[in-house]
Amino acid sequence: MVYLTRKAEFSASHYYHNPEFTPEENQRIFGKCNNPHGHGHNYTLEVTVKGKVDQRSGFVVDLKELKEIMNREVIDAMDHRFLNKEVADFKDRIPTTENLAISIWLRLKSKLNLAELHRVRVYETPDLFVDYYGEA
Repeated sequence: MVYLTRKAEFSASHYYHNPEFTPEENQRIFGKCNNPHGHGHNYTLEVTVKGKVDQRSGFVVDLKELKEIMNREVIDAMDHRFLNKEVADFKDRIPTTENLAISIWLRLKSKLNLAELHRVRVYETPDLFVDYYGEA
């Protein structure tokens, strides 16, 4: 089994708010991330796929094809977007880094047909990242 990781970057804004919480609870739990005007991040996305090397091509997956899928399903949909207001995945879900990783997994999982999606890693800052390996 060979694991291959492709990296991409995008920028997006968001805020954390749970309508079931009181304003005080939202402020206490989310702090300045509860600002309805949002704040932004420069995210780094790593998508790891796994599979056997095709003897004819020498690839686990065509890197150009993987890049096109990542761009179409994630970057084009989320780059320079206000996640809460412009990305349907977060209509009823708080766009935390954890939920962002899950959303990206779901967007990519069914689009990969040559290799198996192994991991989605989303960096919110250089020292904070979330790994998601799909539902257990």
